Amino acid sequence: MKKLPLAITTFEKIRDLSQNYLYVDKTAIAGQLIERGEYYFLSRPRRFGKSLFVDTLSDLFQGKKNLFKGLAVYDQWDWSVQYPVINISLNSGDFSTKAAIEAQILDVLDSVKEQLRIDCQKNQSIAACFRQLIKNSYQKYQQKVVILIDEYDKPILDNINNQEQARVARNILKTFYSVIKDNDRYIKFVFITGVSKFSKINLFSGLNNLTDITTMPDYATICGYTHGDIKTTFKAHLQGVDLDKLKQWYNGYNYLGGKENTVYNPYDILLFINNHCEYKNYWWSTGNPAFLISKLKEQNYYIPNLENIIVSEEILDTFDIEKIDLIALLWQTGYLTFAKKINKRDKLFYQLKVPNKEIQSSLNELFIQYLTDQSVAAISHQDAIYDAIEADIEQLQVALSALFASIPYNNYANNIIQNYEGYYASVVFTYLMSLGFPCIAEDVTSTGRIDLTIKLPKRIIIIEFKVDQNEKALTQIKAKQYYKKYQQEDKEIIIVGICFASEEKNITEFAWEYINKHH
Repeated sequence: MKKLPLAITTFEKIRDLSQNYLYVDKTAIAGQLIERGEYYFLSRPRRFGKSLFVDTLSDLFQGKKNLFKGLAVYDQWDWSVQYPVINISLNSGDFSTKAAIEAQILDVLDSVKEQLRIDCQKNQSIAACFRQLIKNSYQKYQQKVVILIDEYDKPILDNINNQEQARVARNILKTFYSVIKDNDRYIKFVFITGVSKFSKINLFSGLNNLTDITTMPDYATICGYTHGDIKTTFKAHLQGVDLDKLKQWYNGYNYLGGKENTVYNPYDILLFINNHCEYKNYWWSTGNPAFLISKLKEQNYYIPNLENIIVSEEILDTFDIEKIDLIALLWQTGYLTFAKKINKRDKLFYQLKVPNKEIQSSLNELFIQYLTDQSVAAISHQDAIYDAIEADIEQLQVALSALFASIPYNNYANNIIQNYEGYYASVVFTYLMSLGFPCIAEDVTSTGRIDLTIKLPKRIIIIEFKVDQNEKALTQIKAKQYYKKYQQEDKEIIIVGICFASEEKNITEFAWEYINKHH
C-alpha cells in the first residue's frame, strides 16, 4: 500500500519511486495551463495543495523528465528545453514590520540567486533585485524566465487585523509585483497563488494580462481530490469506509466544474486515513478563526443569512484591506463555497453555501462562541434543545430560556444586542444547526418568509421570532398561513411563536400548536 504524502509539498519527494508515496496526477491541468496562456492567478484556501502544484510546475519547466514518467503530461512535453525558474514562496517568515517584510523577500531572492547561480548588485531594493534577477537569468540561460509565486498575500493576511501594517505590506508587494509587468520580454510563464483575491487594481496594477482561473470550470480540480480520486487512488486506504458519509463530511468545495468535480480538501482526507478513518474537524483545527470573530463583531452579521446567500460577482472581486466584506472573506478562506451560478439582468450572481459537515459543525461552534461567549457550557444547552426538538416541543421554552439566561451579557454580547435585532434568532439558529438539524432560514412562501423552518423525517417545525413587538409571533404564522407550503407532505406540522424582550434579554412569550398531528 502506498504511503500518504502528509505535509509534503515537494513534487520530487513524492515522485521518488523508492519512497512509494501516493500521488493524484494534476499534470494534465499543468500542461493545459502552459499551452493556453502565460500569466495566471489562482486563489484557493489554505492547505489545499497550492504549494505542491506550484512545485510541480517548477519541476516541469526545469525538465526533470524522470519525475513525470507515467503521468499525463509525460508524452506531451518537450523535454529538450529547460527554463530558468524563479521560485518565490512567502509561506513563512516575519511580516510584522516594513523592514521584516523587505528582509524576508530579499532572503527569498538570495536563495533563488544561489539556485540559479546568478550574481546581482549588492544593497539593492527588493524591486531592483527582482528586476535584475529576471534579466540576468534570461541572459545567462538564453531562455525566457518562469516566475512562480506561492502565498503571494501572506504578508497582508498576517496583518489583516492591523490595517495600517496591512497597507504597508500591500504597498511593498505592489511595488515588488509591478516588476513582472515591466519585464514581459524576458518572461515565459507566470503563476501566482494565494488564499485571497485582493483587488487587482490595488495589488497587481498594470498586470492586466493576469488571467484569474479561480472560478474557471476547466480548473475546478486544479487543487484538491475529486470523489473519483477517492474511489480509485485511495481505494486501498478506504476499505470499509462509507464513501457517502465521507463525502458529506469532507467533500463539497465547488469551483463551478459541475457536480462530479467538487473536491475534498486533501489535508482532510490524508489525516482522516492517518487517524484510522475517524471523523473529526481536521482542516478547521489547523487555522486561527480569530479574524472571523473580529469581522463578525465589526459587521454584526445576521448569521442565518449565510445559508444560501446570493452575492454579485463584484462582491467577491472587490476584496481589499479597506473593504473586507465578511461574505467574500468566508468564501475565499473556504468556509463558504458555490452552490450555483445565476445569470440575472445580464449580470452574474452566485448562490453560496457551507461546503460540508466539517465546516458546518466548526462554523457553528465558532458562532456560538461569538454570540454567547461560551463553548464548553454549550453542550448541556445543545442536549436540552435537541431533546425538545426531537420529542417534546413543550420543553423548548425551558431549554431556550436556560440558554439565554446563561449568556454573560456584561461581556461583548451586550454590545451586539444593542445594535443587532437579529441576535436572538441567530443564537437559536446557530444552536439548531450545530446539532445537525436541517434548517431553512428566511424560508420563502407565497405569503411571506418564515423566520425558521426545521425539516425532520416525521415533523416540520415552523418558527417565527419577534423582538420588542406587541404583535404575537404565532398570530403572524396563522394569518399568513405559512404552514400551507408543507401541508402536502405526510408529516406533522408544529408552529411556534417566540417573543423576546431586549430589556429582559430572554423569552417573554412562547406559544405553539399542531397544524397536522400524527398519532
